[in-house]
Amino acid sequence: MIGAAAALFVLVNGRIAGISGLLGGLLPGSGGERGVNFAFVAGLLAAPLLWRLRATLPAIHIDASALTLAAAGLLVGLGTRYGSGCTSGHGVCGIARGSRRSFAATGVFMAAGFATVFVARHLIGG
Repeated sequence: MIGAAAALFVLVNGRIAGISGLLGGLLPGSGGERGVNFAFVAGLLAAPLLWRLRATLPAIHIDASALTLAAAGLLVGLGTRYGSGCTSGHGVCGIARGSRRSFAATGVFMAAGFATVFVARHLIGG
């Protein structure tokens, strides 16, 4: 579904569906098509809420504190700016386009994710 949505977004809008770019396009002074960006981000937020109304899903329990989650979100945001994109932009759209930069970026953030989980679970004990 993600690949189909990304392909449809490119066909309809003529640009890739990089979530960090779409979200960043909502910030003041960023320019771009705010209406399209807002509609896409609103759909990302509304879809799971609407799905929850119809589906029986298991309860989600998160052991991390709100401060830890906020710090993680900040680091992800900084990483997407520093890496010129996120998993959707590089991992879904960039690789599909055959971008060498996206292959490299995806490899780097996957390796960093693996290392982070290993350290958190096995060295820190989380």
